[in-house]
Amino acid sequence: MRDVTGRLMLLDTASLYFRAYFGVPDSVKAPDGTPVNAVRGLLDFIDRLVRDHRPTHLVACMDADWRPKWRVELIPTYKAHRVAEEHTGAPDAEEVPDTLAPQVPVIESVLDAIGIARVGVAAYEADDVIGTFTARAAGPVDIVTGDRDLYQLVDDGRGIRVLYPLKGVGTLQVTDEAVLREKYGVDGRGYADLALLRGDPSDGLPGVAGIGEKTAARLLAEFGDLAGIMAAVDDPKARLTPSQRRRLTEARPYVAVAPKVVRVAADVPLPDVDTALPGAPRDPAALEELSARWGLGGSLQRLLTTLGARDGAA
Repeated sequence: MRDVTGRLMLLDTASLYFRAYFGVPDSVKAPDGTPVNAVRGLLDFIDRLVRDHRPTHLVACMDADWRPKWRVELIPTYKAHRVAEEHTGAPDAEEVPDTLAPQVPVIESVLDAIGIARVGVAAYEADDVIGTFTARAAGPVDIVTGDRDLYQLVDDGRGIRVLYPLKGVGTLQVTDEAVLREKYGVDGRGYADLALLRGDPSDGLPGVAGIGEKTAARLLAEFGDLAGIMAAVDDPKARLTPSQRRRLTEARPYVAVAPKVVRVAADVPLPDVDTALPGAPRDPAALEELSARWGLGGSLQRLLTTLGARDGAA
């Protein structure tokens, strides 16, 4: 990875193209009748994000493995309910709408032809790629995702924010530590522990029975972090109810392995990519062919205009 000192924007790409797919009518089609609502919606998202937040660098982070084996070995229920087909020696297939799956390769080809860096790393999720880029960045970072798990990366001191779409990307919750404290009673560092204790059915994480979000926040406020809470379980003087003490004791096997599953990796072997936003397409001929075949029209042209104007103003 090359040094990034400007404003880096990291896209949780699958999260965004899922939102585009469900937010843009499937009547948006290519000339051959194939739906391209996710493709065009994502291009519109990126255009709006670049115009509104003016990053100097941007990476479309990808799920090379949406359910890594090393996470499943620790917690077998991890995302198990979203498996469409199990594969031996390769990532399991995820349940994806029939008309979305064919659009993903188109999205990848269009981003490559534009020259927007696209990074996925074998055996890791996009969250882990985002976590590693964030750990290595020298300047401010905007993470764009509809996944609250990435709130754990928020850090006011380093200028790391999560831009969480509330409606499309026109209405974003700019999530900093003040927002986290108001909503959850924790900062970015504490959010992973909160999520671990609370659990997350959408990811197949059981959490600790009887410990909901508010109780988890109170325990973290009282004992500092997960390690402090588990130390309190062994301290008869610690202010835990008998029920909390019992449930946390019973959850020790889960608590021992869950941090590695819940916390995003910060040590992914990233490729050496140029993350600078392009001012002009990397492969104009390929992009022209893709635009004609898939009917990308105004969505693509608006993004190219925005990238050219940004480059000219730089």
